[in-house]
Amino acid sequence: MEEQIEFDFNEILQEFRDGKRLTGKGGLLAPLIKQLTEAALEAEVESHIANDVLSGSRNRRNGVNKKTIKGTSDGTFELETSRDRNGTFEPQLVKKH
Repeated sequence: MEEQIEFDFNEILQEFRDGKRLTGKGGLLAPLIKQLTEAALEAEVESHIANDVLSGSRNRRNGVNKKTIKGTSDGTFELETSRDRNGTFEPQLVKKH
């Protein structure tokens, strides 16, 4: 996965005071939403693989896929979603396709 950018609340607050939008294309919240969503997806795949290993299956990570997510307004962002070797991981937070 790409390097995570730390969400700096004070910096975001100052940019908001300076007139930058919170939502939409280039909005201030997009990096935070991306970071939280990728962390949740990471936890999902970790849990899936751990369950597979506990049940005797030989499964492990196998890279990432990229998916463009449309926001609630005019903004979009790209997520990196992990995949597993067996191809059995089905994310619940952001469904495939």
